[in-house]
Formats: sequence, C-alpha cells, structure tokens
Amino acid sequence: MSIRVMLVDDQVLLRTGFRMVLAAQPDMDVVAEAGDGAEAIEILRSTAVDVVLMDVRMPRLDGVEATRRICAQNNPPKVLILTTFDLDEYAFSGLKAGASGFMLKDVPPGELLAAIRSVHSGDAVVAPSTTRRLLDRFSPMLPSSSNEPRNKDVDRLTEREREVMLLVAQGLSNGEIAARLVLSEATVKTHVGRILTKLNLRDRVQVVVLAYESGLVRAGGGPAL
Repeated sequence: MSIRVMLVDDQVLLRTGFRMVLAAQPDMDVVAEAGDGAEAIEILRSTAVDVVLMDVRMPRLDGVEATRRICAQNNPPKVLILTTFDLDEYAFSGLKAGASGFMLKDVPPGELLAAIRSVHSGDAVVAPSTTRRLLDRFSPMLPSSSNEPRNKDVDRLTEREREVMLLVAQGLSNGEIAARLVLSEATVKTHVGRILTKLNLRDRVQVVVLAYESGLVRAGGGPAL
C-alpha cells in the first residue's frame, strides 16, 4: 500500500513542490493538503493519513500545537516537522508534542523521501546528526529543561541500557552505537526496545527529549557529569 501523506504549510508554492516530488513515487500518495494546523486537524477527521509533513510557523494554529493535538488522538498519523534553514526553536517543542522527527525545508528530495519512509516504518530518528545539532543549539532555551524532575524510571535501566540511552540521546544511529559499544545492531535494537518499554516512551525521539530534560545529557551533546 502507498504511504498516505498530508502536506501542511501556509505557502502554496512549497506544498506544490513537495506534492510534485511525492507524486513521482510509486509508494507515496498525497491525500490531503492544509494551509494551517486548524485546517489539518479538521481534514484528519475524515481522511486517513499515514504521515503528516508539518510546517511550524503558520497562522491560526501553529505546527507545534497542531502536532500536540494530532498525536493525542487514537492511532494518530506520524508527524514529520519541516523547519527553515535558520533553525526554528519550536522544532524541539514539536518533538515534545509527539512529532517523530524533523528536517530542514531545503533538504534534497531524496533525503525527504527517505525520511518519510523511515518515519512511516517507525524509525523516529530521521537524521541523527541533524537531531544532535538542533538539540545542542535549542535545548538551553527550553524553560522546562532545568525545572522538570528527572524521570525516576531511568534508575530501572541496566548499566548497558543506560549507555545505549546516552548514545541515542547524542544522536547516534543503531549502527554507530553498535560500533561504539562493540555490539551487533540487533543487540542494540533490543536494548533500545527495552529502554522504551521501561521508560514508557513512544520512540527514540522521546528518549532524546527525556535525556536532555532530565539532565542526563548536557547542551553540547555529551553525557552530564
């Protein structure tokens, strides 16, 4: 089955460009478009969508709040936030709201298509290096980053699971973590699954958010001392 995609952006030309790129793919189908978050939520009530490409800054209802409302629904579509080249401080908030990842709007078409497929398949970390750079830059701006209590469930992790969690939080892929810890990728994947279960988290993105908010990882990408 084709991946059903919804485009949410207040710029018609950008939506047109994205639609042309996606329409050329045999496994993708643009089933809906919206000019703001409020319209997107309304359309989703009657349209089945797998992945939403969500702009951040839009009139009426911005992408962060729209993402929060969408992800609070039963069986919501995956949300991939698109942000501008100069980096949007709201992108991190979008991840907290439930987005499965984010990319820059000027990303090459091939990377955008790969990102949509990755998010659809459940791989929340679309571009680990990009995730790491954006979190390093914007995590200090989050009012909650130093005020929220540390998740006590972190103490339930084994020493190895904690190691894997810290590397996930630094933006490393499963392959990179495997190489760093001299493990197989299958073993790393198993550890990540256990981490998600123990911490009651939806995906790898929430692991990153939790690690930053709880102080396990400091701005700059390294483990906290």
